[in-house]
Amino acid sequence: MMITTDKLSLQIGPRRLIADLDWQVGQGECWSIVGRNGAGKSTLLRTLAGLRAPDAGTVAIGGRALNDWPLAELARQRAFLAQSRSDTFAYTVIETVLSARHPYHERRYWESSDDHTIALAALASMEVGALADRDVRTLSGGERQRVAIAALLAQDTPLLLLDEPANALDLAHQVSVMTLLARLCRERGKTVVMIGHDLTLAHSVSTHALLLRGDGRWLAGARDDVMRAELLGDYLGHPIDAVRHGHRTIFIPSEEQA
Repeated sequence: MMITTDKLSLQIGPRRLIADLDWQVGQGECWSIVGRNGAGKSTLLRTLAGLRAPDAGTVAIGGRALNDWPLAELARQRAFLAQSRSDTFAYTVIETVLSARHPYHERRYWESSDDHTIALAALASMEVGALADRDVRTLSGGERQRVAIAALLAQDTPLLLLDEPANALDLAHQVSVMTLLARLCRERGKTVVMIGHDLTLAHSVSTHALLLRGDGRWLAGARDDVMRAELLGDYLGHPIDAVRHGHRTIFIPSEEQA
């Protein structure tokens, strides 16, 4: 298993977000975490990344307890995309992406030609190669998001943890980014765990889903077992309709009767 949690519990102050989460994520699986605002999605993702300690229970990555991973090794095992970021310094786009190669520099300081090749390929995959010499502070929100995803790809880890990867992206890039993530799972055996609010897009690319209620309750399983209209409506606090269109399932909020 790529991720294993045992009786994992998370809370904010007195509020229990997740209780006794026993969860397994296998190699090559693509998981979407779904829940209303404040349900604990980002808190869980940060915990999986090792950026926050559990309030109870344990997390293991690759069968190894998270606390047993040396930081440099952990950085070669999992990559984390935060929901937001602050660019204080005038780094260029290529410098920003090259920084993701740092975990591979234990015996050297400067980047190698291989690092540059990997960084440029990651930028090209996000269609921001032409921005390589731009100051990241001059980018639009969508361009900055694609650069952040390029850095995550350049880190080249088997586990990708992404907090709202489609945030600030236009429709075309939302689809292309999510399709790329699904392809990395399917063709390269990478494991993706991501948060998103577009149920239709999540359903189209995910193999599994984890629903969070925000009161401790959770539900995990294969996509078609979990992403059902009645369950989504319960966990999101609003009735949901599911409509079939060709091979796709489209989720829309139901019209509540006055």
